Amino acid sequence: MTDTASRPAVDPETAGAPENSGPVDYTPLNRRRLIAPGPVEVEPRVLAQLAQPQMHHRAPEGVAKLTQTRAQLTELLGAPGYESVIVTGSGTAAFEGALVSLVPGGAKVVSAQAGKFSERWGEMAGRFGYDTRTVSRPWGELLDPAEVAHAARDAHTLLVTHSETSTGALHDLQAIVAAAKADNPDLLVIADCITSYGVAELRPEEWGVDVIVSGSQKGTATPPGLGLLLFSPQARERLIPDTTRGFYLDMQRELKGQMAGSTPQTPAINLIYALSASLERLLSVPREVLWAEKKRQNDALIAAGVAMGARSWASRTSPAVTVLCPPEGIGGKAVAAQLAGMGQRALPGQAPHEDTVFRVSNMGYADRYDALSIAGILEDALGALGAKFERGAGVAAAWNALK
Repeated sequence: MTDTASRPAVDPETAGAPENSGPVDYTPLNRRRLIAPGPVEVEPRVLAQLAQPQMHHRAPEGVAKLTQTRAQLTELLGAPGYESVIVTGSGTAAFEGALVSLVPGGAKVVSAQAGKFSERWGEMAGRFGYDTRTVSRPWGELLDPAEVAHAARDAHTLLVTHSETSTGALHDLQAIVAAAKADNPDLLVIADCITSYGVAELRPEEWGVDVIVSGSQKGTATPPGLGLLLFSPQARERLIPDTTRGFYLDMQRELKGQMAGSTPQTPAINLIYALSASLERLLSVPREVLWAEKKRQNDALIAAGVAMGARSWASRTSPAVTVLCPPEGIGGKAVAAQLAGMGQRALPGQAPHEDTVFRVSNMGYADRYDALSIAGILEDALGALGAKFERGAGVAAAWNALK
């Protein structure tokens, strides 16, 4: 008979590990996930579209899929009067295409800025030699519609960001456009909706937004590689024929082709199939339900962070991204690094605020239970960094926000 009494007790932290190796690292067993504000988690059914035998964009099936996907993009906005364009490139490429295809040389362009990405559009306009002016607010604050309207009173074009991914702010696009066009009815508004499209309330026909710009790797929960544009009837009339500022990104040429079911160059047709599959899921519920649920999920992450001693940076938060100032004594870069060590890809702030905040998101293929999971992950990460809170407080706060 074996003397079991003489056996050492089994330590679950070291079972199966070499002697004196210390606690077992269970990280390899964890699910690796993207909890950053793009690229985002993608539904397996959408990824399966990429595994099809290579399709041809000029074949009848490819033409039909392009046409279907363009219609889905406008349907998601409830904007049947708009025409969509799918660009093989990023959201930045799409924005550049809108700018060079609509704004003639020497025109006055106003860039409304309150974060990294809104600053990008002003830099872009400056590089193209436009008469570029800026109206700005500190990062984390909201743009003032009256200030923007005053700056744009004699401008040709206003560049504005709806959801600022670097700060977590959701600017009041409706109020900004109303104020600006009241003073300047001919003003052309190009809106960066890269992280608000399919996530936050967005009604371009009602609000008078001329161009909506987005990207596939955000709210539409598709792999990166597609830029998305939606043009109002008024914007389409103002597209510049044969613009000298772009060829590949000539949106007058591109829109003409896509409205006929074709593209002037080879598109990323595989990604278009994937985008269509993802849009099917988003269109399976009313827009208002989609918007409300994404807001609840983001509110849950904010509530979880606050319960652990963090605070939201923006006064009007975007449902696309949770931007939190970590508890005192902990930097944003440390939180992002701790999460990365746990197999969870989040982000610190954008320069020059890399250490001011950290950013997580439930924007892609994710539901309320993923929000609860992220709340638990944040408990582990912040607890490991020394934050003091009662275990379970973050998850409980998230649950309350989801009711």
